[in-house]
Amino acid sequence: MTTVDPRADLSALHGPGGSGVRFTLGQYVSLTKPRIIELLLITTIPVMFLAQGGVPDLLLVLVTLVGGSLSAGAANTLNCYFDRDIDAVMHRTSKRPLVTGVISPGRALTFGLTLAVLSTLWLGLLVNWLSAGLALGALLLYVVGYTLVLKRRTAQNIVWGGAAGCMPVLIGWSAVTGQVSWAAVVLFLVIFFWTPPHYWPLSMRYKDDYANAHVPMLPVVERFVVVARQIVVYSWAMVLTSLALIPVQGVGWVYAVAAVASGALFLIEAHRLLSRAKAGVAEDVLKPMRLFHFSITYLTILFIGVALDPIWHLPLPGLS
Repeated sequence: MTTVDPRADLSALHGPGGSGVRFTLGQYVSLTKPRIIELLLITTIPVMFLAQGGVPDLLLVLVTLVGGSLSAGAANTLNCYFDRDIDAVMHRTSKRPLVTGVISPGRALTFGLTLAVLSTLWLGLLVNWLSAGLALGALLLYVVGYTLVLKRRTAQNIVWGGAAGCMPVLIGWSAVTGQVSWAAVVLFLVIFFWTPPHYWPLSMRYKDDYANAHVPMLPVVERFVVVARQIVVYSWAMVLTSLALIPVQGVGWVYAVAAVASGALFLIEAHRLLSRAKAGVAEDVLKPMRLFHFSITYLTILFIGVALDPIWHLPLPGLS
């Protein structure tokens, strides 16, 4: 019996959907998952404002963002390389370049490793080596810890593997200060607790995709009501941790209002999802993507508060 390497080049099954330099460049860019990188930038820039206590050196911000984007792009490209067998099975990812055969696995691997080396040198030489080390650590967490070790083995994959997505706040802080403070750790934990309520609703929506690919996301192995309870638990941990930044960093009214208002709305949405799950409603009524989309809005509002607070600092009573 002939066995087939699940990570074999799939170009024989799927012909390229286009040609030309512009098209090919676009396909390489898509390997880096730009929409995920956007989320990382939402957290990196505001943290640099908070670390500076105002507007940081804009050239430093630009250099840090370029290095961080290259590092995240490397991690996402290598994720596409190792997960191309899964991507071929899942409808949501079936158009990725390694599945369609537009880009060969060998070229994708070379591209990812080149970005990894380039990003590390860029951050080390132009920012500092602590930021470079943190970025490299995030890359290894995502590619090795999440993609290769956790994703296919445990329903808690996104909880621990998601730690890689928390690293930009540490990178942004260290870029400005050359060290990592407790405020940066608090924001790291906010994103750590945010990741499951952000990703599990998406996994609920695409449960069948993950099941077909034999990826044990929590909604695949547990009832939706169990998943929704976990979402509520992590949501409360996230909101309470976000409030801890007030005494730790001495932030003022701008951040406090952003954290309380966005956090309250997040908790309302999380509890609504749990109520619908308890009622055993159909998936189209459950509407898990509602919380997924709002989770991005929440993170944006919260980190706008992080950026604006040191600029328009209005001290809270007893914290001035």
